[in-house]
Amino acid sequence: MKYTNPRSLSRLSKVFLAATSIAVFSPMLSAYANPGVSTTVAQQLLADSTSSTNTSVRTKTPGFSLAILQPAGDLPDVIARVSFKGKRQKGYLKERFLGDYKFKTKHKAEFVKGLKAGDRVVVRLYNTQNSFLGYSEFELLSVHTTVNLILSANPTEYQVVRTVYGVDVNQDGIVDTGTTTYDYFTQVSGDRVTFLSSSQTINVSQFQTESFSDVATNSVYPTSFTTGSSALVRQTISTFSYSLAEALKVEPGRLVQILSINDNNSTYDVSDMMMNYREVGVANGIQVKFTDVSGNHWANDFIAELAALQIVQGFPDGSFRPDEQLTRAQFAAMISQAFAKAQVRNAISFRDVSTRHWAYSAIRETYSTGFLSVSGNKFNPNQTLSRLEVLLALARGLNYTFTGSTESILIAYSDASTIRSDVRSAIAALTARGIVVNYPDIRTLNPNKVATRAEVSALIYKSLVSIGEVADIPSNYAVEPTQQRAEVEINDNNDDKKVRRHCNQGIGNGAEGCDPGNSRPHGGSNDEGGRTPGGKR
Repeated sequence: MKYTNPRSLSRLSKVFLAATSIAVFSPMLSAYANPGVSTTVAQQLLADSTSSTNTSVRTKTPGFSLAILQPAGDLPDVIARVSFKGKRQKGYLKERFLGDYKFKTKHKAEFVKGLKAGDRVVVRLYNTQNSFLGYSEFELLSVHTTVNLILSANPTEYQVVRTVYGVDVNQDGIVDTGTTTYDYFTQVSGDRVTFLSSSQTINVSQFQTESFSDVATNSVYPTSFTTGSSALVRQTISTFSYSLAEALKVEPGRLVQILSINDNNSTYDVSDMMMNYREVGVANGIQVKFTDVSGNHWANDFIAELAALQIVQGFPDGSFRPDEQLTRAQFAAMISQAFAKAQVRNAISFRDVSTRHWAYSAIRETYSTGFLSVSGNKFNPNQTLSRLEVLLALARGLNYTFTGSTESILIAYSDASTIRSDVRSAIAALTARGIVVNYPDIRTLNPNKVATRAEVSALIYKSLVSIGEVADIPSNYAVEPTQQRAEVEINDNNDDKKVRRHCNQGIGNGAEGCDPGNSRPHGGSNDEGGRTPGGKR
């Protein structure tokens, strides 16, 4: 069956209406509730969160299926609060809310799009009276992951969860034969959870099911759980904190409706959930709404999503200044936050960038990874960039090239004749990958126009889409060839192989789109001594 976007209500084959939950805080959660969240916002979120679909899906990008089991069979319904920590370079982003889901035990739901291998998913479990039952985390694998959370016979008192998961290529809910099955226990005490290294202290008989009867003495965890700075094994961590997103600090059903899962055909688009819940779903202290970027601003979603991903920030006055011209130093800060690329050349010292410059590290990084080039030994950090310079930097840093008829691609632009012959291949490569966004006229590239913060945000977000880091955001201003079909050859130097793709000439419109944000100025100037847009945290 065809998977449909839960945002398009008219195309849904089924809408999962949320179950009404009792709006009463549990004693533990009440301490973290924020009475400042307006009723209007809560009502809007309750309305936005009702859309989903029951269609099955097969996806090549990492996703997961989640099932809640209880061998004793005394608990017919369980609420799973799902959130995730996106993998970013050597660490993880702050936890982000993905929704509350009421499961019939033994039923499963699929979560697709917006995720990538290495991301960690967090699940907090509640009964229908909003009593906290348990906590688990698991790591998404390189292909589809099937996850089973098994509860004890009396989970309100014995707050232990057994987590069993592994690779499930055909998405039948069973860990594939010949692959690793991760199997471990987490135990809650108060508002703390411990990831146990073995099952020796656990009453394992309560967690044995027909499919998972064997319980190993030593727990089996993914490597990242046992070693490194983000290891969890033998660690005790807080299940709740004041820094969490608003939606994670209140009882299920208060800010967003609980989505009911009554069969095994429920599929949820994670990227939609992230955007639906964005204002109350990101961690405390992350600004995703700016005073000068309205909800219908052409680049709103791009800016907000980059902010949620902790790639960009606004200014201290709460603004984003989307139409402000961008400097080379600010661009370097954005690039260094957005992309984790290997060095292609040694970093050098620039005469006009001292070690005290706010973007010193970002500038060295973007030069060494090949995004930005210089002539001589000056970087010119306060110089603005043209749209062409931004596009060429992205093509260069991502090693995007194009082999074939550039004219068949560049026909998308009414001002194609103004594109220099030496850069036409690079622009064609970006166009073929859907990276180019032109506002206000989709057919006008405007290569020599000075780039704005909003424009650069859109281009960086679309570049992240092209490398599989984020889910796409459609836009009326994104150049998506759609008319005469023409076969083009794209060469990704990253893997030294050519990929045959069919791209269409011309331009088509998607849904209203958006664009992501910028580095956060910490002071008033871009000069070396001034504390200015700090892209890095």
